[in-house]
Amino acid sequence: LAAFRIGQLCQAKWKNPVLNPILIAAILVIGFLLLTGMDPGVYKSGASYISWLMTPATISLAISMYEQFQALKKNLKAIVTGVAAGALSCLLFLIVGGLLLKFDTPLIISLMPKSVTTAIGVSLSEMFGGMSAVTTAAIIVTGIFANMMGLIFCKLFRITDPVAQGVAFGTAGHVIGTAKANEVDPLTGAVSSLSLVVAGLLTAILFPVLTAFLQ
Repeated sequence: LAAFRIGQLCQAKWKNPVLNPILIAAILVIGFLLLTGMDPGVYKSGASYISWLMTPATISLAISMYEQFQALKKNLKAIVTGVAAGALSCLLFLIVGGLLLKFDTPLIISLMPKSVTTAIGVSLSEMFGGMSAVTTAAIIVTGIFANMMGLIFCKLFRITDPVAQGVAFGTAGHVIGTAKANEVDPLTGAVSSLSLVVAGLLTAILFPVLTAFLQ
């Protein structure tokens, strides 16, 4: 908690997207564990109560969806289409990129679910022969990157519509990206919340089909 608060203070003072509270907190915690020699398992056990709060925190994202229900209903077709395009292109990019770089099959499978929540991504990875540790790391890095750079890319590509921004954050950055989307605009956050759910479902459906080509 102290490490995350330090990250918040750094971001508030210097206004730099690279100074992401989650990234700073992770670096500080890892540094603390290395300096003290504390076993990561002991730390994980001690932090289990904080980790448990991830579940209700994730579920609470539904509140913004409820508040923006009419707007979500109006744009549902565009949201689903955008998420489907994003989820499919992400999976195909990783497969093609992995094959071109001559990654072995377990590594490609481990990286494929990088843009969905940890619960879905790790389950899919383990089910089809991936490495859960690699998948977890990829998901965390992806989420932090989306949180840090999402708005920069939106400005770069002139994506100003809150619905389009929400689809981008939710599809590419899952929960961590959605946390940033909620800071941008209530509608952006609601769309991102819906998008991460749809992206997770579509990834779970597409994953077995696409991994069959790697076996």
